[in-house]
Amino acid sequence: MKKHLIYILAFSFWGCESKMNEQTATGYDIHEDEIADIGGEQFKIVHKVGDLEQSLIDAGLVDIEVIIPGIYVDLKYSTTDNFFGQDVYGDLTRCYLQPIVADMLKESHEKLQADHPELTFLIYDGVRPQSVQQILWDNLNKPDSIKPLYVANPQIGGLHNFGVAVDLTLANAETGKALDMGTGYDYFGYPAYPDREDQMLKEGKITEEHIANREILRKVMKHGGFTGIGSEWWHFNAFSRKEASEKFGMVK
Repeated sequence: MKKHLIYILAFSFWGCESKMNEQTATGYDIHEDEIADIGGEQFKIVHKVGDLEQSLIDAGLVDIEVIIPGIYVDLKYSTTDNFFGQDVYGDLTRCYLQPIVADMLKESHEKLQADHPELTFLIYDGVRPQSVQQILWDNLNKPDSIKPLYVANPQIGGLHNFGVAVDLTLANAETGKALDMGTGYDYFGYPAYPDREDQMLKEGKITEEHIANREILRKVMKHGGFTGIGSEWWHFNAFSRKEASEKFGMVK
């Protein structure tokens, strides 16, 4: 029998007051946004935690939307809008990171809000458990010798597998609409490479506006202690691979 942690909105008897509670319910067939009767009390279900999400909570990771109000999350691997064209997260729609990494991201967001109050973060990916990494590895239609160019070997683990990497972009704070960065997420090609921006600008593949938007993102992420990589404008690391393995275990 599955055990779900359920975030619920409990209404008082008179319907005049409400408060947020966390409760654990066992054996209930419950869906989000419905009114459920649990133990004789009426509750509105705000968020149901599934098995994968519960495993992340049990591993000590934190929901970044709790740490950083006002951001948007669109987990691309919980959709088919990704390089693999597969939904590998299932009912997981919230992004989790190591607590210290979430705090670093909060610093970056505060810097963004100070410099550009009209903007916020739109998160595409955070922790990626080793079990999910294995699915991606197994389903990548490439020879094993070149697979590491596209996805980390799950037996070694990438920084997402330790919960210390985040994929994100900038978005309008009111609408959540992503800024134009020149390419979409999971685009494999030089126009997405920070290391090739001058070349891509000369070739007309990206514009000055795209680079300016990326610079804003890089600046605020650096403020929080993150470093980017040369081939993906959206990817930022909180620690090196060596530091991650020493400080944290791989999230299975």
